[in-house]
Amino acid sequence: MDALDVARWQFGVTTVYHFLFVPLTIGLSILVAVLQTLWHRTGNERYLKLTKFYGKLFLINFAMGVVTGIVQEFQFGMNWSDYSRFVGDIFGAPLAIEALVAFFLESTFIGLWIFGWDRLPKRLHLASIWAAAIGTNLSAYFILAANSFMQNPVGYRFNPTTGRAELTDFFAVLTNKVALVTFPHTLAGSFLVAGSLIVAVGLWHVIRNSDSADTGAYRFATKFGSWVVLISSALVMFTGDIQGKIMTDVQPMKMAAAEGLYTTESPASFSVLTVGSLDGSRELFAIKLPYLLSFLATGDPNGTVRGINDLQAQYASQYGAGSYTPIIPVTYWSFRFMIALGMAAAAIALLVLWTQRKGRTPTSKWLLRAGLVMPVLPLLANSFGWIFTEMGRQPWIVFGEMLTRNGVSRTVSLAEVLTSFTAFTLIYAALAVVEFKLLVRYAKAGVPDLTPAPEPVDTDDAERPLAFAY
Repeated sequence: MDALDVARWQFGVTTVYHFLFVPLTIGLSILVAVLQTLWHRTGNERYLKLTKFYGKLFLINFAMGVVTGIVQEFQFGMNWSDYSRFVGDIFGAPLAIEALVAFFLESTFIGLWIFGWDRLPKRLHLASIWAAAIGTNLSAYFILAANSFMQNPVGYRFNPTTGRAELTDFFAVLTNKVALVTFPHTLAGSFLVAGSLIVAVGLWHVIRNSDSADTGAYRFATKFGSWVVLISSALVMFTGDIQGKIMTDVQPMKMAAAEGLYTTESPASFSVLTVGSLDGSRELFAIKLPYLLSFLATGDPNGTVRGINDLQAQYASQYGAGSYTPIIPVTYWSFRFMIALGMAAAAIALLVLWTQRKGRTPTSKWLLRAGLVMPVLPLLANSFGWIFTEMGRQPWIVFGEMLTRNGVSRTVSLAEVLTSFTAFTLIYAALAVVEFKLLVRYAKAGVPDLTPAPEPVDTDDAERPLAFAY
């Protein structure tokens, strides 16, 4: 084990941990805005209760996401300084815009939304949550545009004098075809997570507190969340299909590794289960569906999909001797876990809708258990999706331009990386406990009581404290 191995583990752990909060924040920001819009248009009090209820969970998650996200930028300078030096001219532009425009937009208007319930006009207050939600999604796009450069470098030239990639076309970076499909795919996955949380919390209250005066609000929440899950599942599959075809075009090794496809096939079969040799060079046993992989990868049932061994030979000839094959079991199984977990969440959502048909009230403890597990499924699916995306690119940190081993900081020792890795892991573990307890505590508390508190006597309006909704 050397500093490179630990630096990779640290970046992987902190990035996956941070991404546990990102999809929930992205999805809930829009869904809370939708709930408040329903209240604004109908005046129905249950929508206001649900807005404040799920808005509280959104704020807890948003705060934790901000805290854990700060570490990502520090890691580029600490452990990956050579990589930062190489792509700094490219990464600097989208990340600067993300911080100066998108993040400030969402953070400013979230503040107005939190403290403006009794101060701002209803329309302006509603506009605040929509502005915050738009900022959150813009932030995601700029970050994904930067990441997409690592998958498919565009809009740059390499300067051999400085040894750096220099930006030549910022519009090309923002319109990278990988970014254009990754963003809607990530957005759909985020709605899948957020919808699952809405279902889980609402279902718990429907089953455990069926005689509550707010049962109608919870029943609406479970149905609303279930439809969000089902629609977003369909969008995930649709965008994922497009993403698979683009991936085959720009990173054919990743697609081959995802399928355990060792030799070029035309037509190519989709692997239901493949067992390979220990050295990862050939297939020993496989269960396959004919023609499906060709269609998924190329759009043609008889299309050609290149295999791992043929691509390895091409890359060795093109880039020099060495292994250009990712860790096959990681890419193969993370790809399948991503799909299976997302489909499981959709199945539970369908079951929840079925149990509430024609005004029925679900009572099954097994359904309750499935509902409580439901948010974890798409959350893990998102995580496995990113593990597949990043591990499938290996050994490249910037595909075709820089190997991961060449991006690590040269002056950081193994002991220093181990120290920061241990410290971050312990801090993140503590934050995970805090996040979980806060979410459970406020989820169990239920929707708020909207009975207005009595106004203090003889208090000048200018001296009245800001109204904090939570």
